[in-house]
Formats: sequence, structure tokens, C-alpha cells
Amino acid sequence: MTEAQFEKLKAEVESYVRGPAERWAVRIERERHVPPELWDELRGRGYLNLAAPEALGGQGLSFTRYLELMELFSMSHAAVRMIVHVVNGTWRALERHASEEQRSRFVRPSVAGELKIAFALTEASAGTGADLRCSVVREGDVYSLTGEKHMITFGSICDYWLLFARLAGTSGAEGTVALLVSRDVPNAEVEVMPESMGVRGSDHARMRFRGSPVPVANRLGQEGEGLDIAFGGFLAPSRISVAMSCVGLARRALELAIERAGNRETFGKRLFRRQAIAFMIAEMATELEAARRLVMHAAHEWERSSPQADMLSSMSKLFAVSMLQRVTDGALQVHGGLGYWQPHPIERVYRDARAQRFEEGTNEIQKTVIAREIFKGALAQ
Repeated sequence: MTEAQFEKLKAEVESYVRGPAERWAVRIERERHVPPELWDELRGRGYLNLAAPEALGGQGLSFTRYLELMELFSMSHAAVRMIVHVVNGTWRALERHASEEQRSRFVRPSVAGELKIAFALTEASAGTGADLRCSVVREGDVYSLTGEKHMITFGSICDYWLLFARLAGTSGAEGTVALLVSRDVPNAEVEVMPESMGVRGSDHARMRFRGSPVPVANRLGQEGEGLDIAFGGFLAPSRISVAMSCVGLARRALELAIERAGNRETFGKRLFRRQAIAFMIAEMATELEAARRLVMHAAHEWERSSPQADMLSSMSKLFAVSMLQRVTDGALQVHGGLGYWQPHPIERVYRDARAQRFEEGTNEIQKTVIAREIFKGALAQ
């Protein structure tokens, strides 16, 4: 894609976000679910295959260019951003370990938007990662799957779960497996979780498996490679993408605050002429720009396979999330009590912002990664 073509696409996405996507936002908030027609529209516009390589049917955008679009999508309703983020990222976890037959069955249809694949790692009774409790027992050409997953995005409307479990009796990363589990697998219970504070309509599910049969042919990679598939080559860019979604949402909050400060008059003065408000907005804009630059730096380092990419991905997520909390809090303050009521846009933005503190790892997880990388380098000298 040439620079001119990309700029045209970027302008088209911004027009979509500020127009049709806002109308979808109103409907999602009212109906509390994402209509299937939205998925169809995003697929038809080519927004679900932006980041995948052309060999898989994608548009082959570089990661940094894709992030420029993610900033724009994140200014919209969180469910719209979530669809674009998930579909444009899941292929990375699949592609590195998929056989050619699995690429035909799963990866290319996912990129084309013909299959919905949900990333199923999180468990209610375990820490995310090597603490997996979901287990499988191999019986010939079939795994028998037992355990629970929860908070799985698009978990009840997907076609397959990319599900991570462990061979019964193993511990740590040893014995972990990545399985593509059909949504219709026998002996499985699926329920939609109760409504969340924000990110409404994006469908988060809880699943329980009791000896559910999964073909060994649906395993990605080898036994013992499950966590590598979950994290290797996927987690760092996904964290950077979530960090950029914080930038986009904060940008929307800042726009709303500027608009409010420009229009609202108290005691004969517009709010923006009051130093307390003007300084608050100046600080918000500065933090937003700093976060954007750190996110793009992390993205460039990931693109060139820098040894610092993992640490920078966590740094960008940590800083962008904290920035988002301060900016949305300030934007709500500028609006005063009016912003606390629906259907004002800042009310929704404020609620959605809280969810970013959990997506792709809490701030405490990010600090753990950063500290580990710092001391690994320092102690090696």
C-alpha cells in the first residue's frame, strides 16, 4: 500500500468512526449486544484483515501503520474497537505454529472474517499463564478436555475457541497445549457473563468442559508449546495494540473536554478562559502525546525484533493505561455533573476506560515484566 493509499484509508476510517460507528454505539448501548450486521459491515469494509499478510488474505499493513488506524477505531465504541483488535491479532497466535492444513481450515477463514475465533486463556480459579488448571487427557486421536474458562471475549458467539490447557499431571509450561475447540463441542456449557461496567455488548463468556472431545488434529504445534503459542509473538504486539487503544480513547475524551470547555459558560466566562481548566487540558494533551510516542516506539522496536520489545510493550501498556485514567477523569471533571449522566459520550468513555486496566494483563503484571527485564540485563553485566 502506497503512502497515498494509506492516507486515503486513514481518512476513510476516521470518517467511519465519527459517523456510522457512532450510530452503532448508540444501538449497542441500547440493546446491550453487538448486532451481527456490524460484523458484516466491518468485514465488508476490509477492517478485519488490515494487519494480516497478503499470503493469508490480509492487506499486509505494517504494524506501525495498523496502529495509526487502531488509534482511530479506539475513539469509537469499545465493542467496535474490540472486534477490530481481536480479529486483526488472533492470526498471529495461529500462524506461527499452524500446519498448512490448519491454515486452510482456520487461519485464512479467520482473516477473511468467515470464522470467529475467540482467545480462551483466562480462568476464574487460576492466574493467567503457567497456572492453567484446564486439563486434557489424550485418548488416541482425541483429547478429553475438562475445566473452566471465563471472561472470554466473543466466547459465546464464536465458531472456535483457541483454548489453552495442560496435559493432566503436568505443571508449569511443561505439557501445555493450544487447541482449536469447536463452539459446538459436546459436554460443554457456555453462558454469557453478567453485564459489565463498560465495554458493553462485546460478549464475554464463561465455559465449563466435562470430558469434551477435541481432535488431536486441532492442536496447534506440539505438546508443551501451548504457552509459547499464547505469548510468543502474540502478547507483545497485542499489548502494544491495547496501549494504542488507550491513546485513542483518551483522544476522544480530550476532544469532548475541549468541546465542553469551549461551549460552557459560567459567571460570564467560557471554561477554557479559566486557568484551572486550561491547565488541566494542557496537561491532558501532553500526557496523551507522550503515551502515543512511547507506544509507537515500542511498535518500531517490535517490528525490528529488538530484545527490548517485550519490556517496551509492557511499558507502553502501563503508561498508556495510567494516562487514560487521568485524562478520562479530567475530561469528566470538565463536564461537571452533566457528564455523569447517560447518554452523554463522556459517561460511556469513562466507563470503558476502566476495562483497559485488565486487558492483556494488569498494571502489576506489566511492572513485573519490566522489572524482570531490567534486572535480567543489569545482573548479566
